[in-house]
Amino acid sequence: MNALPALRYTVRKLLHAPLFTIACILTLAIGIGATTAIFTVINGVLLKPLPYKDSGDLLSIRHTAPGLNMVDVPQAPALYLTYREQGQRVFDELAMWQEDRIAVTGMGQPEQVDGLDMTDGTLPMLGVRPMLGRNFTKEEDTAQGARVVLLSYGYWQRKFGGDPSAVGKILRLDGDSHEIIGVMPKDFHSIEGDPELYLPMRLDRAKIFMGNFSYGGAARLKKGATLEQVRSEMSRLIVVATESFPSPGAITLDMLREAHFAPNVKPLKEFVVGDIGKILWVLLGTVGIVLLIACANVANLYLVRAEGRQREIAIRTALGASAGRIRREFLAESVVLGLMGGVVGTVLAYAGVRLLVALGPTSLPRLKEISIDPAVLLFALVVSVIAGILFGLVPSFKYGNPELVPMLKEGRGQSAGRERHHARNTLVISQIALALVLLVASGLMIRSFQQVRKIDPGFRDPKNVLTLRIAIPKAEVPDDEAAVRMHELIAAKIGAIPGIRAVGLSSSIPLDNNTSHDPIYVEDKPGREGVIPPVRDFRWVGGGHFEALGWPVLAGRTITWADVHTHAPVAMVTEDFARAFFKTLGAAIGKRIRQDPGSAWREIIGVVGSVHDDGLDKPATPAIYWPMIQDHWWRNETNVQRTMTYAIRTSNIGTSSLENQVRQAVWSINPNLPLANVRTLDTILQRSMARTSFAMIMLGIAAGVALLLGAIGIYGVISYIVSQRTREIGVRMALGARRVDVTNMVLRHGMSLAAAGLVVGLVAAVLLSRLMTALLFGVSAFDPLTYGAVALAVGSIALVASWIPAFRAAGVQPVEALRRD
Repeated sequence: MNALPALRYTVRKLLHAPLFTIACILTLAIGIGATTAIFTVINGVLLKPLPYKDSGDLLSIRHTAPGLNMVDVPQAPALYLTYREQGQRVFDELAMWQEDRIAVTGMGQPEQVDGLDMTDGTLPMLGVRPMLGRNFTKEEDTAQGARVVLLSYGYWQRKFGGDPSAVGKILRLDGDSHEIIGVMPKDFHSIEGDPELYLPMRLDRAKIFMGNFSYGGAARLKKGATLEQVRSEMSRLIVVATESFPSPGAITLDMLREAHFAPNVKPLKEFVVGDIGKILWVLLGTVGIVLLIACANVANLYLVRAEGRQREIAIRTALGASAGRIRREFLAESVVLGLMGGVVGTVLAYAGVRLLVALGPTSLPRLKEISIDPAVLLFALVVSVIAGILFGLVPSFKYGNPELVPMLKEGRGQSAGRERHHARNTLVISQIALALVLLVASGLMIRSFQQVRKIDPGFRDPKNVLTLRIAIPKAEVPDDEAAVRMHELIAAKIGAIPGIRAVGLSSSIPLDNNTSHDPIYVEDKPGREGVIPPVRDFRWVGGGHFEALGWPVLAGRTITWADVHTHAPVAMVTEDFARAFFKTLGAAIGKRIRQDPGSAWREIIGVVGSVHDDGLDKPATPAIYWPMIQDHWWRNETNVQRTMTYAIRTSNIGTSSLENQVRQAVWSINPNLPLANVRTLDTILQRSMARTSFAMIMLGIAAGVALLLGAIGIYGVISYIVSQRTREIGVRMALGARRVDVTNMVLRHGMSLAAAGLVVGLVAAVLLSRLMTALLFGVSAFDPLTYGAVALAVGSIALVASWIPAFRAAGVQPVEALRRD
């Protein structure tokens, strides 16, 4: 049979059974659509190369410092300059960048936008040129260079309406005038974050020291160079930089050597993607199970259809049709169904991916690069064909070579033999087992999420705390003391709004990933001589910070505005820091700490509760809090914080007027100060749990679909068996069998299938759940509560799915059943 006529024949046969065809297509569409949607995400996030020229040659440049117990240390200006000037043997180009928040004024209401400060070689390294205008020059990337800015395509459209004459205009950023020199391409994806403005870094070489590890770094590998050569060359250049640039503060050269800085180099793509791959591959595996369950369901439907065609097949065989031809027709039919299901599934996947991108989960990197592309369509095609072959194999081999005499003699009313139901029973058992595996995975994630939510974050009632960020640029208020007083005035003005109970300031809010880090020296606890102590998190605070967050003070007192204005050499520490060094909280009060062996000692005046600043699923992080002005800081300079995050405790969260009242309060003090990152503390808290939440939701959806398909499978098989055994049931009832006996007989069969599926599923879940260990928190991969609850749920669903046809079987009228052929 030629291909085209054969295809027409197959399609005609399917159209003659519309209910069967629609049921198969929709069932397959669910499985194929879910699998294709997750593959689309994996393709966009993990498989696609980065959207830069020869992206395989791009490396992430970071470091380790075993002497400081740090496994991932960002780039530093001193190392960047050394690599750029002396690393030509292994690097073609280098880049360094840092995310920024920039106040834009003079264009209507002031606003604060995301920016990226980057070195002049960043765009050339990526192989990117501005769509309009030009890139920064090397001279503009110096402390004396002209102030210039590149616009993102989106910002250019939003603020300038896509007008090409925007290039050359002046934009006032952080109080300083910047010339717009270009516009980035529409499809440009930033190396980090989603900035609207790009500025040169303008490094001042005279002020650079061997420290300040707070920058992103990347390089383009020189043709012919290897990663081992890169690591070797970087190790040599780290020593050069350590000896060429001044040490920070009073830290000596020997101390820097004892930190044992070393290269941590990997492909840039690994840095961009992070560890999200663990979740995505697990999700692909789970939706693959959903697809297998869908195939099993369709195979059962197909078996029923094939059984009803046995006389037709036997007659065709008697007339000369070969077994191979019969099997090929079965497979052709199943593959066509698979392709139809694939078409509908791809449409569902497209809708799902569009929804996912619109929701913009923070746990997914490269979100804008996720799309249905030729690779995804090829994947959907292959999956559809494989699915069609999978569910078509069982009926093609079971009925592709019929026994002619029994089949030609078979009457419609005969009960099917035990062996006739074996294949369908096996498929149902498989469905139940696979559904149970998914439900266990979903249950473990739900239990993990519950455990994370039980963790005390340190602060209280986050839903009633509004946070926002205000920066006071030096160009706007030149005097440091005046800038700090302005912050206090703004806090007082906001605090006067009716319904606001407390206002506090800090350089960062817990869980916002904006914490600073430094080694912390403890008086009378020197450690090893000449060794830099471990790095600790720290924040700068103004008055009212802990009160606004509802953060319990466990000993001593909090930092006040008086401490800020007098530049008091004081500090607060968290409970875990105090216990680590002083055993009891009271013993920490009056002790002294500092961040540099040459700076002033600062007295601990209070101890607050510990905080899980790296995420609730991570251990609490020992931290220190300094007043937002401190004298005798690094190199005896005065350190002043001009960018602060406000925490506003109020019962008016969610009211339409609150944010406007706060904005007017700020602008009554200074109309050129934009409010940025306006959100509740609860939003920050939920965002910190986004990864666990995302995995839980996706696994939950997959498990729910799997359970539904499994229940449909049980119901379908039991219903079909009841229809096949109608005559037998009528005979039993005519001979005196009670309705309850018939019900129990059917239920026993359904529950025996469920029990077998539960046993197989539990064994498989125990074997497979260990793969999820890295995603779990506070719960074992073999958690008995989860396994027990899932087994009970699956058993209950199976009971309901079996009871419906059992109830119908009990209603069979003996006379009507015995009249059938």
